[in-house]
Amino acid sequence: MSDKLSFRLTASDASSAARAATFSTAHSTVETPVFMPVGTQATVKSMSPLELRQCGCPIILANTYHLHLRPGSALIREAGGLHKFEGWNGSILTDSGGFQVFSLRDISKITDDGVEFQSHIDGSRHFFSPEKVMEIQHDLGADIIMAFDECPPSSADAAKVKAAVDRTLIWAARCREHHHKLHFHHGYSQQLFGIVQGGVVEEHRERCARELVAMDFPGYAIGGLAVGESMEAMYKVAAFTAGKLPQDKPRYLMGVGTPIDILECISAGVDMFDCVLPTRNARNGSAFTSRGKVNIRNAAYTKDFDHPLDDGCGCYACSNFSRAYIRHLYMAGEILAIRLMTLHNIHFYMELARGAREHILDGTFGEWKREMIAEMSIDEPDN
Repeated sequence: MSDKLSFRLTASDASSAARAATFSTAHSTVETPVFMPVGTQATVKSMSPLELRQCGCPIILANTYHLHLRPGSALIREAGGLHKFEGWNGSILTDSGGFQVFSLRDISKITDDGVEFQSHIDGSRHFFSPEKVMEIQHDLGADIIMAFDECPPSSADAAKVKAAVDRTLIWAARCREHHHKLHFHHGYSQQLFGIVQGGVVEEHRERCARELVAMDFPGYAIGGLAVGESMEAMYKVAAFTAGKLPQDKPRYLMGVGTPIDILECISAGVDMFDCVLPTRNARNGSAFTSRGKVNIRNAAYTKDFDHPLDDGCGCYACSNFSRAYIRHLYMAGEILAIRLMTLHNIHFYMELARGAREHILDGTFGEWKREMIAEMSIDEPDN
């Protein structure tokens, strides 16, 4: 089977590095820029696969670390892979679990061979090597899988960042070699992306990108951002790193971010995004809208019978329910409140990415982006 994505660049923005493209996996055609909802444990929290399809999602995420611990990749392989297990017929991307493992630095042991870590569930000990991570992701059967990388914390000094890049490059080569030795268990090819690390140091980012590009992965991710650095630093590093990656392959910025972050990084030439904010904020009573964030706990919405979460939004929540009703549900602890707000937030993010694509295609992205950011910067005060 082919180990390349059928990536096709459709249009580029004249005023920035923004671009529109298309690529295909065994399960869907993905038009970029695209936002990918996060389904950490084989589910996007509170959303059904049907609702995700209705929002226009062509691709979602799952997490290698969490699924390895529960229910186990062997069980998911026996079930026929993630697609059959969770009833999702679109594409799936699995991250390598590296971010989760390295967030447990205080209770993990890192060597050049891999990482020994302790389960956050029951305290049991586990070991992730590049080869093990490939085997788990082959069991899971995601369309796009990620190389095992070391994500240094934002507080890491230059020596530690360099060491993380060294290890990331060694592990990427090992992942690539083992990936090509493994059988595709579920009848279709799985595309392995390399991950560029390097903190906020351009020298390390450039080296990591250059050596990964030489390995000729089907796509590349930018990792290690949104981990504590300033917004300005994140934008600068994302743009610098994207500029070092091939024009003819997808670029994925991991774990970023707010709607404004996404627009800024689309301008930098990034194609693919994921973030937990749409679902996490919904559970905390916060909705993303074209006029900034809405805190549904705000007492001002108690009798707001005339407005949905976002005027002009066509999602099911906004088409049928008022802010007053959703606030009542949320304050009463009703599950429907979280479901409706999650549905809206996912829909909003999907429409944002689709809007960016449409404006790149018709040559109006720069002006549209400026207007969108200005509007979304007007957050309503909490009362």
